[in-house]
Amino acid sequence: MRWNAQSTTDDSGIAGATGTLELPGLLRTTTVPEFAGMRFHEVRAKSALNRVPARSSMPFEWTVNPYRGCSHACVYCFARNTHTYLDLDSGSDFDQQVVVKVNVADVLSAEVNRPRWGREHVALGTNTDPYQRAEGRYRLMPGIIEALAGSGTPFSLLTKGTLLRRDLPLLARAAEEVPVDLAMSIAVFDDELQQSIEPGTPSTRARLATVRAAADLGFRVSVFLMPVLPYLTDSTQQLDDALSAIAEAGAHRVVYGALHLRPGAREWYFGWLRKQRPEVMDAYAGMYARSAYAPQAYRRMLARRISPLIARHGLTGQNDEETPEPAPAAATAPRTAQPALF
Repeated sequence: MRWNAQSTTDDSGIAGATGTLELPGLLRTTTVPEFAGMRFHEVRAKSALNRVPARSSMPFEWTVNPYRGCSHACVYCFARNTHTYLDLDSGSDFDQQVVVKVNVADVLSAEVNRPRWGREHVALGTNTDPYQRAEGRYRLMPGIIEALAGSGTPFSLLTKGTLLRRDLPLLARAAEEVPVDLAMSIAVFDDELQQSIEPGTPSTRARLATVRAAADLGFRVSVFLMPVLPYLTDSTQQLDDALSAIAEAGAHRVVYGALHLRPGAREWYFGWLRKQRPEVMDAYAGMYARSAYAPQAYRRMLARRISPLIARHGLTGQNDEETPEPAPAAATAPRTAQPALF
């Protein structure tokens, strides 16, 4: 990526920097003191709705992604390689260079209020998190929620962000108009491991409290217990403890699945393993030598191990199982739409 040395300050006094990063609709690149080490590339999007490819097995056809890149900095994030489409790297750039579609709510409102719009289900959080820290500054989600609900469009939302709590009253009102499904992603229940492998995310405890807050408003919240990390979070005791906490928080359903390592995520995750958990490096190298997916034998073992625990805790369970296929040059999430750039 190429940058010049010129810096700017806008009318609000926020220091920024101009550069030669080529993004469609780029308005400015800025830095903000409370987001140390990060750059926000503010763009004017031409469209908000992304159509899911016909080959996808997802139960919806449309997604909205207000941000590209994610300050949650999850080492295993499947979306990392999408940053390479922007001439950015899938490692630290993905964590620190966030594209913000500042007009996404207005564009979405225009799209979903067209006569030909079929009010089909729209999924949020399928690529990068709509409630990452940047949302506290840009406040894009209230407008997105209002656009969808106001047009009679049902939607679902998956996040790791506790900023969701800010919008729970708005989401509750939206649910009176259209079906609204909420899900919280909580993969790691060991505090030390969580801070190492998901350094930009809210704590597990805070996310569980957000599940409780949503459940108390009447939402039937799902928790995505994924990825399950081989040798790190997959013992019977670890899974039992996680499911106990999820049930206590008031969740209704658990979706689980083993770690997959597509290009971009694979290199970043393996680098983390070498530094933080070298004792399991050889085991991972063997497991993921030929595929982005954990071996079928491991996935079957995981299902056998976790299914009775889900039932024991009174939860509904779903295995996010998919048939492994060769990883394409541009990696996408399993069962998830390939996002449009803008």
